[in-house]
Amino acid sequence: MELNLDRSWKIKLRAVMETSVFNNLIQRIETAYANEDIWPKQENLFAAFNLCPFDQVKVVILGQDPYPTPGHAHGLSFSIPPTVRPLAKSLQNIYKEYASDLNRKPPQSGDLSHWASEGVLLLNTVLTVRAGEPQSHQNWGWEFFTDQVISILSKEKKGIIFILWGKAAEKKVALIDESLHSVIKSSHPSPLSAYRGFFGSKPFSKTNELLALQNKQHINW
Repeated sequence: MELNLDRSWKIKLRAVMETSVFNNLIQRIETAYANEDIWPKQENLFAAFNLCPFDQVKVVILGQDPYPTPGHAHGLSFSIPPTVRPLAKSLQNIYKEYASDLNRKPPQSGDLSHWASEGVLLLNTVLTVRAGEPQSHQNWGWEFFTDQVISILSKEKKGIIFILWGKAAEKKVALIDESLHSVIKSSHPSPLSAYRGFFGSKPFSKTNELLALQNKQHINW
């Protein structure tokens, strides 16, 4: 399977991509794409990386696995293609917090590609899912790959803001050097947990405040 991955990330992840764990994963994913309904589609598998090259990463928003509803996942955590309606429930809650935090109307589209172009890596810990089956590709090897992504960002860059929503994302704190980076944590934006601390957490304004302290350009959310 040809890996359509931005050159800057290929360089940083070369050693990871040469491991047997990663190569076994890719063989398994290739078979799955050939025989099953897998999301996101293969051309969008590494969209988060291709829209946000390594040198441009200022913020990481960490999700779990892609939306399992056919047509929803397109390679960016929490994002959906611009023509898809209704918005995913987690994304609806993200936009509610967006409106409250920034005191502005949320976008009409659920496509978060413009966040990626601003330097936000919209990363899922697992990059694929079988249609209609949440978490169906857990423990296939994606966690190894994305843990290495987080570790490399932590070691090789400074001042990244990691936005971790939910317990699964919070576990990744162990991979982050908090003396070099900032972490914003809250409950997950899903309907089951958004009222347990996601609403009112102000992740968007807090991120821009932290970027301002580093004299970095704010994110145009």
